[in-house]
Amino acid sequence: MTSIEILSPAAAEAALPDLAALLHACVLDGASIGFVLPFALPEAEAFWRDGLPALQSGARRLLVARDDGRIVGSTQVGLAGPPNGRHRAEITKVLVHPDARRRGLGRALMLKAEAIAAADGRSLLILDTRSDDAGEALYRSPGYAVTGVVPDYACSPRGVPEACTFMHKRL
Repeated sequence: MTSIEILSPAAAEAALPDLAALLHACVLDGASIGFVLPFALPEAEAFWRDGLPALQSGARRLLVARDDGRIVGSTQVGLAGPPNGRHRAEITKVLVHPDARRRGLGRALMLKAEAIAAADGRSLLILDTRSDDAGEALYRSPGYAVTGVVPDYACSPRGVPEACTFMHKRL
């Protein structure tokens, strides 16, 4: 049975090895989420550890999907922003373990992230994804619209510059 939960900062710290394993598996499977190969497990754990202060301050929420207790997916909702941007939130790092894909976990994480943003008074969500990637179709399904495409915006895990699609959704 799969469940989605918001991790407290303490729970996130306790889950660092599992979160690192998830991130590592996704990058090794080709996910373009900010890392290039070679990508070692300690780098993945450092990413999550570096994000703990934002969880502690409330500037970010971390959601995880668990299947029989194992973390198989995650996403983050960035709630920080300048005073003129506190109506928006950013969805980042939507991850689903390669072994758990095609079961609706990405969509379930997105819908939960939207609910969290709405509960915090956010009326606009933004995100970015590799253009023409499976993520782009995932984000279109709950109503995200393309804001624009930037060529050569980010490098793939193999270090090749690729286009990035920026998307938004009004809540």
